[in-house]
Amino acid sequence: MRCFGSPYGQTRGLRVAQAATRAHTAPDHHGTAAAGTEPPIWDLVGETPLLPLESPRAGSVRHAILLKAEWLNPGGSVKDRPAREILRAGIAAGVLPRRRVLDASSGNTAVAYAMLGAAAGVGVTVCVPSNASPERMALLAAYGAEVIETDPLEGSDGAIRQARQMAAEFPDRFWYADQYGNPANPEAHYRTTGPEIWRDTDGQVTHLVAGVGTSGTLMGAGRFLREQKPDIRLIAVEPDAPFHGLEGLKHMATAIVPPIYDVALVDETVFMGTERADATVRALAWEAGLLVGWSTGAAVAAAQYLIQRAVPDMRHRMRVVVIAPDGGQRYLSERRRLIAEGG
Repeated sequence: MRCFGSPYGQTRGLRVAQAATRAHTAPDHHGTAAAGTEPPIWDLVGETPLLPLESPRAGSVRHAILLKAEWLNPGGSVKDRPAREILRAGIAAGVLPRRRVLDASSGNTAVAYAMLGAAAGVGVTVCVPSNASPERMALLAAYGAEVIETDPLEGSDGAIRQARQMAAEFPDRFWYADQYGNPANPEAHYRTTGPEIWRDTDGQVTHLVAGVGTSGTLMGAGRFLREQKPDIRLIAVEPDAPFHGLEGLKHMATAIVPPIYDVALVDETVFMGTERADATVRALAWEAGLLVGWSTGAAVAAAQYLIQRAVPDMRHRMRVVVIAPDGGQRYLSERRRLIAEGG
């Protein structure tokens, strides 16, 4: 089982060196690298490590949970992967950078577009609920993105409706990326996240657990892993109610279901409460030194549940990979949630 040194220490280190070399490539008038190349920072997306976690709530099982540390992407979240693939598609189609990329986001994809777009000379406009964390809003401003704030009570669905309206009204100004329906979203995970998990577990992964917002991670990585191992269990994590505190996740029964979401691919959905996710976030910070976001807390709690309910003989064979979409640094303005005792 390879988790720490390789691939993170070697593969990513090599890519950092390559990116530094490419930084000397002369930019064109759009700020992008010369024809046929991509901005050096794009090379740093992916190849995140798997971090083994002990699961004290599951008895004596050690290292049954492997955390895919997506907060170590250059933009700080898993959304760097689909954002890069979507921008590549727009550039290949010739619509970028002539038009601005436009999309709806709960926050992380918006930041990924802003960072990667700035490096490639692509203008970025994002529709984001106004209650997105101040840290995300500050990052968007720092990268120079145009932010359209939408009704917080409508969540990501309200942002989607706003983006669709703007795309219809100003087709010459915007290219609507539509991360919720764009096949480049799951394709990014099929090409990168899935193969990384398969390689770094030596094919021993038994479960993939991921929160579903756009659902791109579970759909793309899950399809790849199922092709390699038909009996793998693909687990979706959703909030247990329409109104919740798990930013980025959708309660599918009451939300606009992403066109890329294929429920037939999912073996089981675990519905998670905000309070349980809160408790798990605090435990990871205090007991493991890992500061993660609430969607990660929900997914880790779901993995703990899966292990806890398994019969003892099965627990020792389980290798549950959990997607950790982002770090807790983007939620520190809500510090009372991190430090409060008992929820």
